Order: sequence, then C-alpha cells, then structure tokens
Amino acid sequence: MLPRRNTRAAEQVEQRSAIAVKKLIVCLAAAAVVVGTLITAREGAGQDNKPQSQSAKTPHQIGLIDMAHVFKEYEKFKALSDSLRAEVESSDAEAKAMVEVMQQLQAELTSGTLTEGSPEYSAKEQQLLQKQAELESFRKMKQRDFLRAEADIYKTVYLEVQDAVTKYAEYYNYTLIMRFNRAKVEDAENPQEIIQSMNRPVVFHRSKDDLTDPILGFLNSNYRKTAGAPAGGSTN
Repeated sequence: MLPRRNTRAAEQVEQRSAIAVKKLIVCLAAAAVVVGTLITAREGAGQDNKPQSQSAKTPHQIGLIDMAHVFKEYEKFKALSDSLRAEVESSDAEAKAMVEVMQQLQAELTSGTLTEGSPEYSAKEQQLLQKQAELESFRKMKQRDFLRAEADIYKTVYLEVQDAVTKYAEYYNYTLIMRFNRAKVEDAENPQEIIQSMNRPVVFHRSKDDLTDPILGFLNSNYRKTAGAPAGGSTN
C-alpha cells in the first residue's frame, strides 16, 4: 500500500508541475507578443521621425535666365517701348512748337519795332514769360508721365516673365532659377565690362541649365497669339 501511495503522490506532483510549466509557457508567449508589439511600434515611430531618404526627396535643380536678353528680345516689350517712344517724339514735337512761339515773341521784343516799357512791349514780354512757364510745366509733366509709363512697362513685362518662369519651373521640377548674364567673359572688351564679368555669381553652368531661350520662345508665342501677329518670326 505504501508504494502505491507514493506513486499517486508522484503522479500528482508531475501533473502540478506540468500545469505550472504550461502556465509559464503561456505567460512567456503573451509577454513575447507584448514586447514584439512595443518594439514594432517603437521602430515605426522611429521611422516616422527619421528624415526621408535621399531618393525620396525632390532632386535639387537650378536653372538660369538672362533677363536682359529676354527683355531685349521679347516682342511685347519691343512693341510697348516703341509705342512709348512714339509718344515721346510727339511730345518733343509739341515742345518744339512751343519753343518756336517763344522765339517769335523774343524776336518781336528785340526787333526794335516795340518801344521798351510801352503797353505793347509789356504785353509781349508778359506773353513770353507765360509761354516759358507753360513750357517748363509741360516738360516736367511729360517727364513724370513718361518715367511712370516706362516703369509700368518694365513691371508688366517682368511679371509676365516671372509667371512664365514659375510655370516652367513647376512643370520641369526646378527648385531654384537665378538671373545671370549669358554673355561670355572673353567677349568683354573695356575694363568695366571685364570687371563686371569677373564679378558674376555664376562661374560655371551647363548649357541645359540656361532656360532663357525656351522661356523667351514661350513668351513670344503667347504674345503673337494675343496680338494676332504671324507666328513665323524669330525668338532670338
């Protein structure tokens, strides 16, 4: 009987040990799942905080444009400048006519036909002074108007060029477009041009970085459409 009891007790001990081992395995498995979840979450958070890889970033592209060349060859700028020049010439003709009137009055005053101090002489003299004041006022007014008109032309054209550059940059993914002078340094002749060429911020560029011609072509093409001009002209 005693050996049988010992055997049953041993079996009970083994059963309890097996149950404890199973519970331990279950707990360890649950702990592993929790730890794995925490590690995954931490790695995910770390990846979110890391900067994007270089391949995922937008490539940095720099373009160049010769604004002086664009203004010089943009057909709209030429048309607006020619129109303003015609107004200036008309104003000069008007001023010239006013000067001729003054010269005629001056000639009458110095001809000797009028007695100095007489009412007729004083009237002509007053008329001459009035014409001089009118001419001075006319010149100042026209100068102010022409300077304002010229500034408006430059502003209008610059904003159009800026808009074209923005569209081009956004379409071809340029991140920066800078002004530069496309004229070669070896073409400079006088000392001032040489110094200016040496002080340029752009020392080297690839030919494909120069966006002057495509942007100028785009501007002239659009202007011809709106102005109703033929599209066969040169853009350079």
